[in-house]
Amino acid sequence: MAETVEIVEVGPRDGLQNEARAIPVSEKVALVDCLSRAGFRRIECASFVSPKWVPQMAGSAQVLAGITRAPGVLYTALTPNLRGLEDALVAGADEVAVFGAASEGFSRANINASIDESLARFRPVVETARTAGLGVRGYVSCVTHCPYDGPVAPAAVARVAAELFDMGCTEISLGETLGRAQPEEVGAMLDAVLHEIPVEHVAGHFHDTGGRALANVERALSHGLRIFDASVGGLGGCPYAPGAAGNVATGALAAHLAGLGHETGLDMEVLAEAGALAREMRS
Repeated sequence: MAETVEIVEVGPRDGLQNEARAIPVSEKVALVDCLSRAGFRRIECASFVSPKWVPQMAGSAQVLAGITRAPGVLYTALTPNLRGLEDALVAGADEVAVFGAASEGFSRANINASIDESLARFRPVVETARTAGLGVRGYVSCVTHCPYDGPVAPAAVARVAAELFDMGCTEISLGETLGRAQPEEVGAMLDAVLHEIPVEHVAGHFHDTGGRALANVERALSHGLRIFDASVGGLGGCPYAPGAAGNVATGALAAHLAGLGHETGLDMEVLAEAGALAREMRS
């Protein structure tokens, strides 16, 4: 039997946040509804950050209210603080996420806090979410390179990942934000992280700036990872990582994994339909 690999769809949040055109809630709802028919277990579709910082996510509560929820699918929202978590709970998010970084420069640029300050801020968010019965993803950005600080030491990634896991995050998503990493750099980073966290609680999140996202996925697979983030149509980028391209495209990743003998449970025809919607939404 083929070994199962889960693809977590992040396009409706991580993918769309960097688009310049103000995308109507109705278009976001249509995209999520299409993706809900593809066979995902989780779709990240909301972000309860201040619209001042990420205007594209201003309608997140309306998106969660407007989608047709598919049985067995968790709809995830980013929650940077307790206020964001409260809003996400009211909106009916099924899972939430906090987002930190392995480099001081990116942490300060992205969330205006040092790494230690961000971890202190996340702790009550994670505790409250877990008390409410929700799982919590802990994102770690810039796991190999930072646009402000340069190369990032694997030990720095492992420290942040371990602190997020120890405070109660149920899964740690390791973000290669710039898309510049070579597979051997990914391997060294994973060696450090997996010394601290069981592999079944770790996900890979690769951008494709340098065209190496699929090669980096293969390296992560060789380390035992079986969860990967992807974005429909390759949407994405990061407002605080100039020049970074989108996340690895969901369709390309699903096809690549199938070619390697892995099962994702995704419907490629529905993914193609969703990819066409995503391309129409591009600015």
